[in-house]
Amino acid sequence: MTVFQNESGSTDSTRADPSGAGLRPIAGNAVWYGADMARRTDWIRYFTAGEIAAIEKAIAAIDGTGLDIVDVDRSNFIAPDLQPLVNDIVGMVRDGPGFVLLRGLPVSRWTRRQAAIAYFGLGRLIGDVASQNAQGHVLGHVKDIGRDYAKPTERGYQTAARLSYHSDASDIVGLLCLMPSKVGGLSSIVASGTVYNEMLKRRPDLVAELVRPVYRDRRGEVPAGAEPWYAVPVFNPMSDGRLVSSYVRSAIRKAQRFAEVPRFTPALESAFDLLDELAESPELHLDMDFRVGDIQYLNNHTIFHSRTAFEDFPELEKRRHLWRIWLACSDWPPLPEVYTKVWQGAIAGNRPAGIHIQGTPLVAPLDVV
Repeated sequence: MTVFQNESGSTDSTRADPSGAGLRPIAGNAVWYGADMARRTDWIRYFTAGEIAAIEKAIAAIDGTGLDIVDVDRSNFIAPDLQPLVNDIVGMVRDGPGFVLLRGLPVSRWTRRQAAIAYFGLGRLIGDVASQNAQGHVLGHVKDIGRDYAKPTERGYQTAARLSYHSDASDIVGLLCLMPSKVGGLSSIVASGTVYNEMLKRRPDLVAELVRPVYRDRRGEVPAGAEPWYAVPVFNPMSDGRLVSSYVRSAIRKAQRFAEVPRFTPALESAFDLLDELAESPELHLDMDFRVGDIQYLNNHTIFHSRTAFEDFPELEKRRHLWRIWLACSDWPPLPEVYTKVWQGAIAGNRPAGIHIQGTPLVAPLDVV
C-alpha cells in the first residue's frame, strides 16, 4: 500500500490499496481487552481526603464571588495540591489505557454551584473547555428530557435510549454523576485500537473502507462557511505508530439525507457492522456503573464509548443526571489535519474545538435548558 504523509504526521489513506493488505496492527497501552480490564482495578482512583480538602478550599474562594462557572480556570481555581491527581489523570487518559474512573467526589454535600465549580475547576486544570452544541454549552447535561433520537437533529444524550459506540469532538470527554438511573445506564467503553486490530485479523479490506473519509451529519450544528455535513476517516494510522480514531454511526447514517453525500456501499455498511459487532463483544468492551460523585474521563481518540438503555425513577429529583465536559489539551501529540480543519475547527495548539458556532458565547448552565 502506498502511504502519503501530510504535515501533521498522519497517513493519507485515500489512495490506499482497497484490500487493506498494507495496514498493520498497532500496539501499546491503548490496546486492551475488556474481559482483562474487568479483572483489574487500577483504572479506578479514589479521591483522597487531602484532595477533597484542596477542592473545597478552591470552591470556598470562588463560591461567594459571583464568578460565572464558565470563567472558572487556573487563574482562580487555585489548588496546587491537586497536581499529582492531574498527573495521574493525564497519565491514564493520554498515555495509558485511555480512561480513568475517579470515585468519591462528595457532590451530595455541596450545592449545585459548588459541585460545578469543583468539576469545572478540575477540568480546567487538565485542559481548555470546548463547546458541546450549537448553544455553546461547555457544561453539558446528559439527561433524558424526552427527545426523539430517531430525528436527524436530535442528540442521544437527551434520551434514555441505548447509545451505539461513538466518540466526541474533543481530546477528552468527562462525565460527573450527580444521580444514577434506577436500572441500566451502564457506561460501555472499548479500545478503538483493539477493534482496529481485530478487524485487520478478519477483514483488512473492510478496514481499508474506514481509513478513507466517511461522511457525517452535523445535525444542524453548522459552523460559519461549512456544509451541513463533513467527512473524516474512522481510523487514522499515524506515522509514529499511534492510531487516532473517530466514529459516530448515527451521524454517518443521518448524513444520507443529503443528496450531495455519496450513498453507502455494501462494503462500507459491512465495515460499520463488523466494527459494531466487535465493540459489542464481551471480550472487547468494558462496562462500568456510575455512582454519585464518580467522574469518568475518556480519550476520544483511542476510546469508543456507549451506554446501555436505562429506566429512570418517577420522581424528577431522582432522575439520572450526568454533567459532561469536553476538554482540548494543547500539549497532546498532533492530530491528523482533517480532524482540526475539516471537522469543527481548532483551539489551543490545534486541538479539536468541539461544536463551535461563530458568534455564540460559551455558557455553563447548572441545569438542563
